[in-house]
Amino acid sequence: MFKRSDFFIILAVMLSFVISAYLWFIQKDALQAIFTAIWIPAIFTFGIYFKLCALTGASNESQ
Repeated sequence: MFKRSDFFIILAVMLSFVISAYLWFIQKDALQAIFTAIWIPAIFTFGIYFKLCALTGASNESQ
């Protein structure tokens, strides 16, 4: 069900979240933390897009 690329997307999201939490709680830099947190939905969006392209391409080849 999960491919290696899916784990890289999840890893990128987790890394972005950890960096954002570090900036917010440790560095007390709210602006940079919010900017970094905005990456999370963007990474998920790219992941969903590429997953849909892969699924659509796979279904088109079988027809």
